[in-house]
Amino acid sequence: MFWTSYFLAVLAIALAWPVPVLLSRAKWPARSPFTAMLLWQAIALAGGLSMIGAMLVYGLEPIGSNLLSGLGALAGMVLRDAPTTALGFWHIFALSAAALLTAHLIFTLLLTYYRIQRQRRRHRELLALLASPSADGPRTMVLNVDSPVAYCLPGGARSVTVLSDGLMAALEPDELRAVLIHENAHLDQRHHLLLWAFAAWRQALPWLPTTRLAQDAVNSLIEMLADDVALKTESRQTLIKAIAIVASGTRSGPESPLTFNDSDAAELAPGAPGATGGSGSVRTTASRVSRLLSPQPPLPDAVRAGVLAVCGLLLAVPTALLIVPGLLD
Repeated sequence: MFWTSYFLAVLAIALAWPVPVLLSRAKWPARSPFTAMLLWQAIALAGGLSMIGAMLVYGLEPIGSNLLSGLGALAGMVLRDAPTTALGFWHIFALSAAALLTAHLIFTLLLTYYRIQRQRRRHRELLALLASPSADGPRTMVLNVDSPVAYCLPGGARSVTVLSDGLMAALEPDELRAVLIHENAHLDQRHHLLLWAFAAWRQALPWLPTTRLAQDAVNSLIEMLADDVALKTESRQTLIKAIAIVASGTRSGPESPLTFNDSDAAELAPGAPGATGGSGSVRTTASRVSRLLSPQPPLPDAVRAGVLAVCGLLLAVPTALLIVPGLLD
């Protein structure tokens, strides 16, 4: 397993630095956001698998021909209190690092989920006090504020789209319809699950460039995906104007989301924790508007198929190297 561990280490480094940097600078994701989203997910999963796998394979090299046999031998040592003289200092260090990193990633994922759920419960309680049901849809709430606000709050059967009086007064009926379709697309396509996973990844490894670049890219791509749903029934001009109006109400940012009269109501904003959608960052809004003003054709089927094949290889190669003995040795 000697060469396998080194190959996985090189792959992990490539997926942690040059690959995400190059992808974040590419222009084609705006042409096929769904394909780009799959690629980012494959990079994240393959990078984590390679990072942990490289340490595991190196640590288990003296006692197994592959990951499964090595883990079996290690379990025998632990359960039967067998001597571990076959494992040197660096092998034990690598195994400990792999175990700690795995535990850290799982713990951060669960902790992020708990925090988001707690913030959503708080958010939902505030909505019950400060918002009222809308006649525009069964899953829509209206805030009595003048600033234009639109976002969605996931929660299964309790998911809602939140609009403000200011936004509804500023939009024409077709523009309001485009906003509702856009926000409901976030809920229907479960975009909050992607945001949760990539937020947890960044929390776990904040020093890794991939985590920041991936989270920024995913935030932008989910907005483009929701825009594409709205474009099925509404015109580009309608959507562009709606985006501009919503963006005008969120420029103060998550730290001071909006100017509400009630201090608790400041948590009810597109940038509030646990919420999804809204106009996003200035860069995301600019990318969306630019994409709508200068539409590009989708990627050719052959190119999309090639990207999907790369996604499959990114997941299959590390898995095969970990399970199948002697592939590189």
